[in-house]
Amino acid sequence: MIVRALSVLGILWALGFAVFMLTLPGPLDEGTTDGIVVPTGGAGRIDRGLALLRDHRAKRMLVTGVGAGVRPRDLAREYRASPALFACCIDLGREAVDTRSNAEETTRWMLEHHYRTIRLVTSDWHVARATMELRAAAPRGTVVLGDGVPSNPRLMTTINEYDKLLLRRVALWSGMGS
Repeated sequence: MIVRALSVLGILWALGFAVFMLTLPGPLDEGTTDGIVVPTGGAGRIDRGLALLRDHRAKRMLVTGVGAGVRPRDLAREYRASPALFACCIDLGREAVDTRSNAEETTRWMLEHHYRTIRLVTSDWHVARATMELRAAAPRGTVVLGDGVPSNPRLMTTINEYDKLLLRRVALWSGMGS
């Protein structure tokens, strides 16, 4: 009985993981939002956010999870962006240390600017959980669009991310994670 139940759970996990991998989102090509949010930690994320901001797809951009010593001019130099763009339109969030605190930091930023629509730019394998966390933290009625930056993650990275997604989903559904 226990072996059968574990076997069924294993099969369901594998099927869910296959769906997770087959449905990794890509970049959103259309639409504008009030703001763009880019969590640090993955290649191509900030580049994508800057390109969207330059294309006038949003008013401002938040880079959440920035290290304490990082200055706007450092990022402008690293990403070959105008310091004026950073001065006018890019905020650096320094409080977040993980996906959940990225969502909390983003929510405070959204409330400060009265934003209701957000484009969340993160690695394709991270979009599902990051979007789920932001929707859980943001005010009711907030529109969060996941914009996936294509990547080539290791198998263990995607397995770990899928497991985190499942655990957080259960925590949020049960009311323990809010």
